[in-house]
Amino acid sequence: MSIDTELDMNTVGAFAERIAGLLTGGATAALMVVGDRLGLYRALAEAGPVTPARLAGLTGTSERYVREWLAQQAAVGIVGHDAADGSFTLPPEHAAVVATDDSPASMIGAAPMITGLHRRVDAMTDAFRTGEGVAWGAQDPMIFESTERFFRVGYRNSLVAEWIPALDGVRERLEAGARVADIGCGHGAPLLLLAGAFPNSRFTGFDAHGPSIETARSRAAGAGVSDRVGFEVSHCQGYPQDEYDLVTFFDSFHDLGDPVGAAAYARAALAPGGTLMLVEPVAGDDLASTLAGVPTAGLNYAASTFLCTANSLSQPVGLALGSLAGEARLRQVLREAGYGSVRRAAENMFNMVLEARP
Repeated sequence: MSIDTELDMNTVGAFAERIAGLLTGGATAALMVVGDRLGLYRALAEAGPVTPARLAGLTGTSERYVREWLAQQAAVGIVGHDAADGSFTLPPEHAAVVATDDSPASMIGAAPMITGLHRRVDAMTDAFRTGEGVAWGAQDPMIFESTERFFRVGYRNSLVAEWIPALDGVRERLEAGARVADIGCGHGAPLLLLAGAFPNSRFTGFDAHGPSIETARSRAAGAGVSDRVGFEVSHCQGYPQDEYDLVTFFDSFHDLGDPVGAAAYARAALAPGGTLMLVEPVAGDDLASTLAGVPTAGLNYAASTFLCTANSLSQPVGLALGSLAGEARLRQVLREAGYGSVRRAAENMFNMVLEARP
């Protein structure tokens, strides 16, 4: 910028305020992780108006730290503050978003992801310079925690009640007893939900990340469904092609280096009349429509830069679809993989579900 450039200082001031807000959001995410881990939000939700000393007593924490934390949370509007008696309150509508994973509106599980992104800034800076990828397994463990927690909320809300019934004939096959493979299963949250709803079916999750498979097996044992859910370490083009009635990709397809090859491999693994199910983030078919129509586009593109695009670039082919590829691009990939029928079967605020058949 030239030193002779005349600036509209009102515009400069307004933009500076916006940047301050963005920086505040990043800092707040760190304190949200602290509040979540210490049970501060849950205690606030259960106790009603409390002083810092009372909240510290309920949670076994230091009053001085809690007092400063509450002040920050009040400053950003998460909690309310009563100046008359010095108490703080978490409204029930706010508690539904930050105090529990069980609420359909819960978003607290996404907070650790922000911390995880910050911890990989050096690696991402290097990747920008070299063009090389960053594998999923190289990400901070908080990313794995956050991915499971945040996405599980949407799966619990929609998978069994809305998405499966929207697929042609799939619910009936699952009720009768189907074979299901989930590719890029992570910690296995969707399969655990399906196993609980459809006890006659058998489910296998495959993921190249060994530690995630170990966690998924532990989750299955804890849920009491290990008799019908298994998890194996395998690449997306290396698992047994055992004629599955349903092959699923839950928010993992766009992370693959070779999604065309993975979809073609899945097509060969389907039983006659079988179905491929893609669950992908809602996006427009171009940047302009995504920016205009997706409220979470800023967060999604940040995660896509650090996680999805970087992961794809670390693999052979490295197509790098990105998490907001859009339906038209996904349809193109599936057509290249040999699918003759592709349709959008369902959607919610965050995800769309594509059904594909050979």
